Amino acid sequence: MMDIRMPQMDGLEATGRSSPIPTCGSVKVLVLTTFDEGEHVFEAIRSGAAGYLLKDVSPPDLRRAIRTVAAGDPLLAPSVTRTVMQAVAAQPHATLDAAPLRRLTDREREMLAGIGRGLANDEIARELFISPATARTYVSRMLIKLGSRDRARLVVLAYQTGLVNPR
Repeated sequence: MMDIRMPQMDGLEATGRSSPIPTCGSVKVLVLTTFDEGEHVFEAIRSGAAGYLLKDVSPPDLRRAIRTVAAGDPLLAPSVTRTVMQAVAAQPHATLDAAPLRRLTDREREMLAGIGRGLANDEIARELFISPATARTYVSRMLIKLGSRDRARLVVLAYQTGLVNPR
């Protein structure tokens, strides 16, 4: 877990430096902060954060969030999700770049759309009539093909390419 404001080093810089750490495998950072401004959220995602929560989260929700991020799924606080969706919706359509989608198969694009809609692997698997293990394999392949560090970046890509429309 990482806060944005910390002594010695900014939490976003520390997040960027934390992945990958050779002796720890894949580090998943959950940002827990009081800042819900869009720029902090986007910088956290760009830095490699897998989740972003506000400090008003309840203890049971925080435990669920930690488990979600540890399992490899992205997580955003509801108010932060609104911020991200509003920012993406405000972008002119001309800025959409679908070029990364050309590297994906049709099934991988379906998977990416599900990820962009916030679905977990099991939910996407049920929707596409595939096994959860197959869904995980598709996600792993997409991460490699697209050069993405984590699912959170796949969500952003789904919106940036226009595969998922926030409206």
